[in-house]
Parts: sequence; structure tokens; C-alpha cells
Amino acid sequence: MGAIGFGGLAIVAAAALAAPLALGLFPRIRLPAIVLEIVLGIVIGPQVLGWVSMDTPIQVMSLLGLAFLLLLGGLEVEYERFRGRLLRLTLGYAISFGLALLIGLGLYASGLVKSPLLVGIALSATSVGIVIPVLKDAGQVGTSFGQLVVAGASIAEMAPIVLLSLFFSGEASGIGVKLLLLGLFGLVAIAVGVAVIGAERSIRISAALLRLQDTTAEIRIRGSFLLLALFVVLAKRLGLEAILGAFLAGAIVKLVDPDQTMTHPQFRQKLEAVGYGVFVPVFFVATGVRFDLDALFANATNLARVPIFLAALLVARGLPALVYKSLATRRQTLAAALLQATSLSFLVVAGQIGVHLDLLRPAVHAALVAAGLLSVLLFPLTALTLLGAEEEPRDVLEVGAAVTGRRGAPS
Repeated sequence: MGAIGFGGLAIVAAAALAAPLALGLFPRIRLPAIVLEIVLGIVIGPQVLGWVSMDTPIQVMSLLGLAFLLLLGGLEVEYERFRGRLLRLTLGYAISFGLALLIGLGLYASGLVKSPLLVGIALSATSVGIVIPVLKDAGQVGTSFGQLVVAGASIAEMAPIVLLSLFFSGEASGIGVKLLLLGLFGLVAIAVGVAVIGAERSIRISAALLRLQDTTAEIRIRGSFLLLALFVVLAKRLGLEAILGAFLAGAIVKLVDPDQTMTHPQFRQKLEAVGYGVFVPVFFVATGVRFDLDALFANATNLARVPIFLAALLVARGLPALVYKSLATRRQTLAAALLQATSLSFLVVAGQIGVHLDLLRPAVHAALVAAGLLSVLLFPLTALTLLGAEEEPRDVLEVGAAVTGRRGAPS
């Protein structure tokens, strides 16, 4: 690889640094860094300034960024929040997926998309990595309402990954075979998790891990990276999507290390530092570099898809928030609808897979990403406004008790 390739990577790294720095210098601009990263990628890419193209170093770093993004996504899921709510959360996602599939069929009948199922899966996803910071800013993440929203968003991040791997892995095998392979993959994941937990409970191994974790060995970080690589390879060997392997690797790390012990309190921060500090921003900047701006603005039809997809996100992911209606105030329910409709990362990933399989035209992918960018720009800010305007925020349990005591009264 010559200097030109690494020169492009240096420009991408500069853009990855500039995005959060600019937002840090102007804190009143409430904008997620990933939006600015993608925009900067578009600007430095071949269709605007032409400073960067997708050469080998950028492609490799971008792939690692995607893997780390999914690993950290699996790490963010709070599984204990599903207890007692799984039926309601599952019902909410089932409604969401049904609506998204109907929208996909409508877009297919109108000739706007080639694969209604792929678009339906893409529209049923929520970006947990954006929802959690918004709820933290509003002081709601620790409330039962906030936990309910995060749990619902987590299901809307996990389920689309499984569905995408099941239906669009690129392999020729049937759905029945893929279900068996998916089950086998799940069993392997459980076995690996049990094995890792068993190793952690070994006094000798635990002592060695404790001794090496904060040295240059960074043994836990290396182990997590090995787990990520193994699960990505295993998923591909079984004919499943690599993103499923990356997500499950994060889920296993989360279950094995629930971050409740004092023996390795810095592990999670170190892993996030590696992912969010090095690889993940390269993935988002590279997404902007790949963004087909010319195709999006080639004609009015392509551009018209953007508000259509944005409205589709709001309908498919927003309406199911009505299942929270008996457990939250009206403003909280509206805020939950907007937060659940916030999606970007999965639209990028699903769109890239669709283009690769020739199931999605580049212009449609560009429109999906543009809609995702708008959802990140508009929906969280509006949700924060609604939550901030709540005069007397009520905990979901208190609201639920009030509804139980006064059936038929407005919540």
C-alpha cells in the first residue's frame, strides 16, 4: 500500500476528529456526531471535493468499524430490563414490523423499491446508541419509562439483525436451513458464553486476567477482539450475516461482564475507547464517502423518496409506542414514538447489503440514509423538547398505579 492510500485514511481520520471537536466547540448545536461524520465524508468524498476514495486501508478500517459498532451495540442492551415486559415489547416490535412490511409492499407496488421485505426490515429498526444519550440528557434513562423505551429500542435493534441475517445473508439455502443454522449459531454462542464464565470463575485464570488487564497486555480487550473475530467468522461460515456475529459477541461480553464487579471497572470504557475512538467513526465517515449524492439528486423521484422514507420510519416505529400509552404520560408516549423512529446505523448497514445483493438501487440506499440522517436531526431534538416540557414527570410505575386505580380516566 502506497502513501496515497494512507493519505486518504489520514483525511478520513481528520474528518473523524473534526466532527466531535466542532460540536464540542459549539455545544448549543445539539447534533449527534455521526451525522456530521457522514456529512463530512460526503464533502471529502469523490462527489464533492474528491479528496478521498474507498481504497484498501479505508475499506479495512471501515469493516472493523462496522464490527465494533455492532459489538458495542450488543454491549449496550440491558437484558434485565426485559423482565416482566417481554410480551409488551415483543408485541410492540411485531406491530412495528407488520407496519414496516406493509409500507415496503406499498413502495414496491409503486415501483419505488425492489425488495419490500428488505425495506420493511430496515424500517423496523431503532438506533439504541442514539436513544440512550437522548434519554440521559433528559434525565429519564434511570426511570421506569426510560428503561421501557431503551428495552423496546433494544429489541428493535436485535430483531432486525436476526431477520436480515435470516433472509438476506446472500446464501442460496432455504429459510428452514437458515433457521437451523441460526439455532446452531445460538447454541454455539451459549456454549462459548458458559465456557468464558467458567474460565472467569477459575481462580488461576481469574488471577492472571486481573494481573494482565491493566498492563500493556490489555488481556480483556484482546479477548473481546478475539471473540468478535471468531463470531464474525463463524457467522459467515454458517451462511449468516457477519453483523449477527458481531452483535452476539457484544451480547456475550455483556452477559459475561455485567460491569458490576470492582475487579475490572475500566474494561467497558477501554472497549468503547477502542471502538468509538478509532474504528467506528471511520465507518461513518466512509459511509459518507460512499454516499451516492449524484444518484440522489439525479431526478425528482429519487429525492422524493427521502420524505417518504422519513414518514415511513415515523409510522412504522412511532405508532407502536401506543402500547406504552397506559404506562406513560401523553408527552412521554409521543417522545417514545419519536425516539423509536430514530434510526441510522442499521439503515446504512442494511442498505449496503441490499446494494451488494442487487436488491436495492444505490439511489434508494442514498435516500434511506438521507432519511435516517433527518430522523437523527429532527426526532431526538423534538423528543427532548417534549420531555423537557413535562411539568411533573411521573415514573411509569406511578402512572400505571394511577391507571389501575382509576380505570377509564385519562393517563
